[in-house]
Amino acid sequence: MQEGSQEHDKPRVGRPGRKVFRFCWCELPAPLDKMYYVYVLQSSKDGKLYVGYTCSLKRRVEDHNKGLVPSTKNRRPLKLVYYEGCVNSKDAVKREKYLKTSWGKRYIKNRIGNYLTG
Repeated sequence: MQEGSQEHDKPRVGRPGRKVFRFCWCELPAPLDKMYYVYVLQSSKDGKLYVGYTCSLKRRVEDHNKGLVPSTKNRRPLKLVYYEGCVNSKDAVKREKYLKTSWGKRYIKNRIGNYLTG
């Protein structure tokens, strides 16, 4: 590659599973065709938070707001206030369980404290 060319932005295929960008090798993880999300919704009706996990965040939030989820159908409308992405469903479930504990609730309130206090 020539110095100063625009070619440095285009990846070249090197060894299997790697791409070359300018002078560094970047490890590529396994294909990220599916992400799992842990999310927090806030009810506009009572201000309470709801924690869940899904592999389709947009669809799941829509389901909550359409009343298709029994645990939140009487607390609509709901607003997505926080989410985290995981590449493994077991990690997402573990994180969801943690966020539902008293320590996890404290973490969420500290993490989005500025949003909650307005």
